[in-house]
Amino acid sequence: MTEPTERRLLTPEEYLQAQNSPEFAELKSRFRRFAFPMTFAFLAWYLLYVLLSTYAPDFMSTPVFGNVNLGILLGLGQFVSTFVITHLYVAHANKRTDPIADEMRERLERHDFAPGDGTTPHETTGGATRA
Repeated sequence: MTEPTERRLLTPEEYLQAQNSPEFAELKSRFRRFAFPMTFAFLAWYLLYVLLSTYAPDFMSTPVFGNVNLGILLGLGQFVSTFVITHLYVAHANKRTDPIADEMRERLERHDFAPGDGTTPHETTGGATRA
């Protein structure tokens, strides 16, 4: 069995350089452009369900078929919307954010964000880097 390759720990300066990079700003922006509107939409949908259940019980008890009423269908819609949002997020992340995150991780592992003056300490671990 071969020994794992020793890797130098990332320094706080490298993390700060990565955090201040344009790529990281774009990554945060892409995430927020998806997450904030989707969170608002889901909370509004949930609040509508709660308000209808509280203030419009006659509307919610409207029969649809058999013993199934509108309230039950809207309640099940809460579960469906959760799965739809999860699917949308996974698709968004795979297409819009993961490629940037993967590229930044590779750059961090190569120490591309290290200061160029040679003052970075060369601490090593048994093959692991801080993540």
